[in-house]
Amino acid sequence: MGKSMDHGFAKAGFLGEMEVDTRALDANFVKIHIPCGMERRLQMEINGDFSHRVVVHGDALAWQPSPMAGVSRRMLDRIGDEVARATSLVRYDPGSRFSPHVHTGGEEFFVLYGIFEDEHGAFPAGSYIRNPPQSRHRPGSEKGCVILVKLWQFDPEDRSHIRIDTNKIEAIAEAGRPGVAVTPLFADDRETVRLEHWQAGAAASVEAAGGAEVFVLDGGFEEGGDTLRRHSWLRVPMGSQITAKSGRDGAKVWIKTGHLRFVEGPRISP
Repeated sequence: MGKSMDHGFAKAGFLGEMEVDTRALDANFVKIHIPCGMERRLQMEINGDFSHRVVVHGDALAWQPSPMAGVSRRMLDRIGDEVARATSLVRYDPGSRFSPHVHTGGEEFFVLYGIFEDEHGAFPAGSYIRNPPQSRHRPGSEKGCVILVKLWQFDPEDRSHIRIDTNKIEAIAEAGRPGVAVTPLFADDRETVRLEHWQAGAAASVEAAGGAEVFVLDGGFEEGGDTLRRHSWLRVPMGSQITAKSGRDGAKVWIKTGHLRFVEGPRISP
């Protein structure tokens, strides 16, 4: 699936899917030395070729410990080492918590299990959160949780904070798509994010001119010769069309479209 996480940057700027200012790291951490006037692009890649279709079954990946005790992750795609454009499943053990930190490139996540907590509130399974670039928080979980998280995938000028409890929103049947109901989450000029609820045996087509990602929250579906189940993840390149058929239990999926027109790894500047 990709290269090992055990690189020289393992403790230098990204702690269990959080970004920190590498210039403020203390002497206990590995430091990144960047020549004056130059910037450095970190090179670790997992599913880093965005011109190819990718399917990953999240439940088949081993949990890998992060540099922060009590937090582990399953990496779906990644450009960069410990500062990364990343899509991951992240697990917080009960009682785990980070120090306050800034998300330089923004953070988007969906709570899959348990309750995610920070100073802005307690967010149960089904919560959708967008913390824009330069936002700050102190995340943790008293009882433990698992989230699907995406980092460094925002418009750098975006400052919109989004916090949605999808358990409190009724899905709306979408005209022209039999057996499909939609819960809108976010939309701007770059991307659209939504939940889709596919009835058993529904044929669901997703236009992906700007690329797309689909993450299975419940149930499953078939697409392109693959059978996707709970916590499977599909990414298709720009110019694609997703043609799926849900299984006998239907499917509930998280979908993002349009955003793969804007793929770039993070940069660290002095």
